[in-house]
Amino acid sequence: MTDPNFYLTMASAALAGLGMMTFAVLTGWRGWLALKHQELQQQSGGDLHQERSLPNASARIEIADLKERIRKLEAIAAGVDL
Repeated sequence: MTDPNFYLTMASAALAGLGMMTFAVLTGWRGWLALKHQELQQQSGGDLHQERSLPNASARIEIADLKERIRKLEAIAAGVDL
């Protein structure tokens, strides 16, 4: 058991096994990512890399203002004093 070739053989076998396991896990991870990418494309119904523009701050403020006006008009229509 003190033979250095034994330890060298065991270390190389362990390293080869670790490499094969790492390759298998990486292949599975890439497959899972491809599946999720495909699901997202199906849900969005189009190109996944398409730019989706979010409303800027002034548009959000305007929408909030309009919601507040609607709330006030509904309160007036219901006969509630503000």
